[in-house]
Amino acid sequence: MTINNNSTMKILNNPHTHTRFANSRREKTLQLSNSSTLQRAFTLVEIMLVVAIIGILAALVIPRIAGNSERARVTAVQADIQGGIKTALGEFEVDNGFYPQSLQDLLQKPRNARNWHGPYLDSLPLDPWHNPYLYSYPGKHNPASYDLWSAGPDGKSGNEDDIGNWQTQ
Repeated sequence: MTINNNSTMKILNNPHTHTRFANSRREKTLQLSNSSTLQRAFTLVEIMLVVAIIGILAALVIPRIAGNSERARVTAVQADIQGGIKTALGEFEVDNGFYPQSLQDLLQKPRNARNWHGPYLDSLPLDPWHNPYLYSYPGKHNPASYDLWSAGPDGKSGNEDDIGNWQTQ
């Protein structure tokens, strides 16, 4: 069998017919795609810059959110004092002619209550910090009435973070 040199050259030059050239072309394609992938990746400096920006934004936003939740708790205490508990104490006073000696008297009939129509509350509420509301009759701040207050975020009564009915009137 005779081989024509021209046909051999045509076969070798055609990348679709010869594996040596086909592999070489695939390798070039892989090299090109790998180099373009490297160009699209983020550098360490870029990633650190993004992390720093996110940290700065978090430092600005989180205190504002935390401040709003504390303000919402104070508003909830004021609503309890001027709302449901005040209403229950007022109903007790209308029925019996005097305010109860303790908040427990709103749930269970005291011995000295002749016209008790309670219970005036389903249960004794807790403030948003999960502490019981405090009550005294006659009140220190309201001698003709009662004092009703929350010990506030620290849970200790008698300091500046107390929230009472004498402040919200």
